[in-house]
Amino acid sequence: MDKNVLKAKRRTRRKIGIRKRVAGTADRPRLSIYRSLGHIYAQLINDLDGTTIVAASSRDKDAAGTPGNTKSAADVGSRLAAKAKQSGISAVVFDRNGFRYHGRVKALADAAREAGLKF
Repeated sequence: MDKNVLKAKRRTRRKIGIRKRVAGTADRPRLSIYRSLGHIYAQLINDLDGTTIVAASSRDKDAAGTPGNTKSAADVGSRLAAKAKQSGISAVVFDRNGFRYHGRVKALADAAREAGLKF
């Protein structure tokens, strides 16, 4: 089997296991991230309504730095937390979406925590 196909299957299996335990509500939405090779995306989701409340990514016009590194991921986390504060959200549940908690994923989460989100 192709190595990349196997990696995608493993991530999907981890993602399903995480989603069994993690669900977002209006009071405490789910902070879901997606990490591609060049960019990182994050959004706050209310799973009861199936709606996205707030979103930020390294592709936004107000994004700082070079996309694809930990500095831009930290910028996305802090911008997401600022948007969440404006929407009246202070606590979230973290959904790493099957990605390992290190590097850009960890930088985004740490920056969101420093900007005031609780999870």
